[in-house]
Amino acid sequence: MAKGGFKLKLTTEELQILAILEENHQVTNELIAMQLNMTEETVQKHIKKLEREKIIVSYPTLIDWNKIEGKETVEAMIDVKVTPQRGVGFDEVAKRIYRYPEVESLYLMSGTYDLSVTIAGKTMKEIALFVSKKLATVEGVISTTTHFILKKYKHDGVIIEGDDDKDRRMVVSP
Repeated sequence: MAKGGFKLKLTTEELQILAILEENHQVTNELIAMQLNMTEETVQKHIKKLEREKIIVSYPTLIDWNKIEGKETVEAMIDVKVTPQRGVGFDEVAKRIYRYPEVESLYLMSGTYDLSVTIAGKTMKEIALFVSKKLATVEGVISTTTHFILKKYKHDGVIIEGDDDKDRRMVVSP
C-alpha cells in the first residue's frame, strides 16, 4: 500500500522496471532504458516515484557472513503469542518489538502464533538473553518459541547452499 493506505495502479513501464530491478537491483538505469526502449531520464523518474511511494523499499545485498572469519552469526526465528490490545490489535506490541536493533524482520502471522520475529546474534546465549530479558518482558507477550537456523539453503530467492555443496555422507539403507 502506498501513502494514505491506498494502493497505486502502476503503468506498464513501472511494472516492467520493477520486474527488472527485482531480478537484479544493481542493473543500471542505462541498461533498463535500453531494454525497455526508454530514455534514462524516464527510467530515473519512474524509479524515484516508486521509491517515494515506498513501493521500492530497499536494495538489499545478501552476504553470507558465516564464511568470513570473525563475522559468524547465529540466527533464530521466534514465534510469539500476543494479547492484542483494544483499538490497535497487534500493532503496538509489534512496534515495541521491531524497535530492538537485534530484530531483522517481524511479521504478523496466521496460525498458532501471532508474530514471527527473526533476530541475529553472535551466540545462542546472546539470542536466549534477548528472548528472556527483552522479548518475553514486552507487555502483551504471552509466550515465545525459539527456532535456531542451522543452515540456509535459499534466502530471498537466492540459493546459498546449492548442488556444489553436495552432502558427502554415506547412504545407509536397511
